[in-house]
Amino acid sequence: MDYDLAIVGSGGAAFAAAIAARRANASVVMVERADIGGTCVNTGCVPSKALLGAAEARHVALSADRFAGLHSATLGLALPELIAGKDKLVESMRNAKYADLADEYGWRIIGGTARFVDGPALEVTTHDGATAELTAAHYVVATGAAAWAPPIPGLSAAGYLTSTTAMQLPTLPKSMIVMGGNAIGLEQAQLFSRLGVAVTLVEVLDRLAPFGEPEASQAIAGVFADEGIKVHTGAEVIQVTREGTVVAVHMSPGHTLRADHLLVATGRRPVTDGLGLDCVGVKLGAKGEVMVDDQLRTDNPRIFAAGDVTGHPQFVYVAANHGTIAAANALSQAGQSVDYRYLPQVTFTSPAMASVGLTHAQAKQQGFRADSRVLTLQHVPRAVINRDTRGMVKLVIDSATGRLLGVHAVAEGAGELAAAAVYALAAAMTVDQVAGMWCPYLTMAEAIKLTAQTFTRDVSKLSCCAA
Repeated sequence: MDYDLAIVGSGGAAFAAAIAARRANASVVMVERADIGGTCVNTGCVPSKALLGAAEARHVALSADRFAGLHSATLGLALPELIAGKDKLVESMRNAKYADLADEYGWRIIGGTARFVDGPALEVTTHDGATAELTAAHYVVATGAAAWAPPIPGLSAAGYLTSTTAMQLPTLPKSMIVMGGNAIGLEQAQLFSRLGVAVTLVEVLDRLAPFGEPEASQAIAGVFADEGIKVHTGAEVIQVTREGTVVAVHMSPGHTLRADHLLVATGRRPVTDGLGLDCVGVKLGAKGEVMVDDQLRTDNPRIFAAGDVTGHPQFVYVAANHGTIAAANALSQAGQSVDYRYLPQVTFTSPAMASVGLTHAQAKQQGFRADSRVLTLQHVPRAVINRDTRGMVKLVIDSATGRLLGVHAVAEGAGELAAAAVYALAAAMTVDQVAGMWCPYLTMAEAIKLTAQTFTRDVSKLSCCAA
């Protein structure tokens, strides 16, 4: 064999696998057909959050008059400079966290396309047209996922943006329709709205963030209404047409929206085309995902898959966990499996949305005697001090034992609340324990403790810093 481990792809899952393999002194080769670093650093987490941060800074300045004595600022906006700054950050992180790391750990990255052939082996065609075959004791498929658009009549002909292409626009449009009311659609809608674009969001299901708690959906809908983002839920798009420079989105029954651009944020699908996986006995699912067992092994015992290409939750920290596990199981038969019990999920709107553990409905479906409480941020001192009480925290518990089952929040810094919730859930804490734990005053994290206290008392009758 040429290598101990050959990896197709170079994103979070691929790099985690390579680092784990090199720490075990295994030889590694990686094949990447595009930019090193995959989705997160190039077109996903890093660029989108960089632009969201800029949009939030503008929004904070323009809404400063919520504090008595401050007056909203007038801010200029140079989109090309904003995009160039984002691109510079992406390039810097791609070099520091990917290309330079590969050099430091000492594995080879081949620029080109790879497909499996009988053996199994990889037939690699480099960017300069040369073709070679390489073999490895084990392989990891980590080719990620790409934006997916539903088969709506006229959509392709009319033209549309994805979250990737939208972040490369040379000029800001006056108006935009965002199709999709889950994480990516919510983030992109608020991003462009806060940059001054008139945004309308369309979601086919009956509420925004339709897979989370209904109270969280209601809270984020209120935020969007406050910020002038128009929302249509339960809206089925039946056709898209082009009317000169304007795109028209036709919805049932008989309603049409028009805007300068349409951004489609209806999900992502695994990238498996052209990999030749059928030649080596690797099965794909209905959405093109590589089918794996709980140890990330495919039907071919020498081939593993990791990250978004598996169809598992599409978060970069999941991909990194996958890569580490796949390498350990491939190289040393470690028998490790993926555990999603306390997986945090964060949508980086402002306020952010976060969730860990079970929703109330999921807890009931799993047979728990579920109970829950919701605390709005009007009762959280940090939110009151910030003059922004939009949002909520919901705790779900097993009423038979008092054990915490789920934490869900819409709040500034909700991602940090989610991190605290992971530890509380993993420690099997009860709601009484959470209610009695130390928590620093005037932090948003105090919202978790206050919500826990609502199971036994009326927190509106507490003094501002009473335990």
